[in-house]
Amino acid sequence: MRYKKRRKSGRFRGSHTHGRGGKKKARGSGHRGGFGMAGTGKRGDQKKTQILKLGMEEYFGKRKTKMAHSKIKLKTLNLDRIGEVKDGTDYSDYKVVGQLNKNIKLNIIAAAASPGAIKSVEKHGGKLTIKER
Repeated sequence: MRYKKRRKSGRFRGSHTHGRGGKKKARGSGHRGGFGMAGTGKRGDQKKTQILKLGMEEYFGKRKTKMAHSKIKLKTLNLDRIGEVKDGTDYSDYKVVGQLNKNIKLNIIAAAASPGAIKSVEKHGGKLTIKER
């Protein structure tokens, strides 16, 4: 046999605050804290159990800073801008790009290089060595 479930709204009839504490707290959405995942930030202890129960352990913490520092950015060096370069010049902080328009034989050591730059240096009889970091 099924019983009719009693509605909660009937329980608070005549209680003046309807279980919300102070009378002013029942106005608007200020006491509730928002909808859904609102208020679950770094100091959101009241909803931390909900997040951990759902298996969202990576929800807390900073991730953008880790991504920004993981990639090492190199300065670029255009082969067209190279003037008289000494033989075996070390550009270990640079990525060599572009094409060599002057007829010079270059031996360059760099951190990285584009395929076009390697092909261009080898075409003029030089050598472009990529140094491991």
